[in-house]
Amino acid sequence: MQMSQLDVGQTAIIAAESVHASADDTASDALQIEMFGSMQPLEAEWRALEADDLASLHQSYDWCRTWVDIYRNPLAILRGSLGGRTAFILPLEIVSAKMVRYAQFIGAQRSNINTGLFSADFLQRSDDLTASHRDQIVRAFKGKADVLLLQNVPFDWRGRRSPLASLPSIENQNRAFQLPFLDSFETTLKQVNAKRRRKKYRQQTRMLKEKGGYTHLIAATETDRRQLLDLFFRLKTERFKAAGLPDVFRSRQTRDFLHRLTDIEGADGGYSALQIHALQLNGEHQGHICAIAGVSRKGDHVICQFAAIDETLVPEASPGELLFWLMIEHFHHRKIVLFDFGIGDQTYKRSWCPVETVQHDAILAISALGQAAALAQRSATRAKAVIKSNLQIYGWIQRLRAQTGHRPIADDAADKD
Repeated sequence: MQMSQLDVGQTAIIAAESVHASADDTASDALQIEMFGSMQPLEAEWRALEADDLASLHQSYDWCRTWVDIYRNPLAILRGSLGGRTAFILPLEIVSAKMVRYAQFIGAQRSNINTGLFSADFLQRSDDLTASHRDQIVRAFKGKADVLLLQNVPFDWRGRRSPLASLPSIENQNRAFQLPFLDSFETTLKQVNAKRRRKKYRQQTRMLKEKGGYTHLIAATETDRRQLLDLFFRLKTERFKAAGLPDVFRSRQTRDFLHRLTDIEGADGGYSALQIHALQLNGEHQGHICAIAGVSRKGDHVICQFAAIDETLVPEASPGELLFWLMIEHFHHRKIVLFDFGIGDQTYKRSWCPVETVQHDAILAISALGQAAALAQRSATRAKAVIKSNLQIYGWIQRLRAQTGHRPIADDAADKD
């Protein structure tokens, strides 16, 4: 779905309004919903809610603020409150496609997982949004959006049921793949055939030691981060061109967004919006980077956002796979519970991941036009699921879209080496 920006000037219109609604004004715990056109008034409570480890990094304040600063889409952030205390925040922006206005998560094009932000008190009181809550949300969006489209939401996430599961929805065509970290690195490997993995690791390290060895780099300076990320862009451009596919990282906005994320880190090391890892060769190929990956960390959850390999040297050593081993080993000693390979079904992910997470798209029509758009969205998602299940058809359509200049069927975030 191609998205175009609305006039940024409309932000002021939304910001000037605050939509209030309550299901039952006589009830002491009636839910009140407000809409905000800017992030700043909600910063303190936003940061308090995002401290929950199960809240997605993609709904964190700094990640969203970076996206908003670059893309400048009008915001329609929903805050639900009970008894004057914040119950939830849904960080949403308005984008348009073919005359339809969609309210979606901020930066949905780049999200691997979306949860929204919910207070512990609200989660304890109720595990879903009631029909009355949904009616309030529809009223809040009247005149501002045609469809509420919340994509890539895991309705069951690490033992918690999402309140968004009560919204009308369809299963997303992509699933996410994860490797849980157990009490030791060896125990973790046993989930994915430890004996075979260790044998492959020994072979890889022996091959590279014969050529002078290697170094696992984690970019620490702004210069290093920028250079490695620019190298990643070049490698992906070459890979997409060779495969006859559109370069989903080609836009200046996309590149600026990712560069800015690399500068955002928490003081305690528990938050990294984007950390760049690389495998560098030593010896006869001193300084050559043969694999790069970008990962994000929030609390005990690490997500691989992208990866690329340079196959001009030592392809027989499978440098991309070796880099994943090194990253997993690195994070295993840093209070991580889950290493997430993100959305998109690929062979290397299945080789690492014993856990497969189903994600859903919640779709709530707001207007008459939205009713038709919601039906079209569900039909498109079903079609994508059918196409992706047939690799021959999927490959043909990707090549066709590359030739015509359209975006690929797969979401940007789903494309990883």
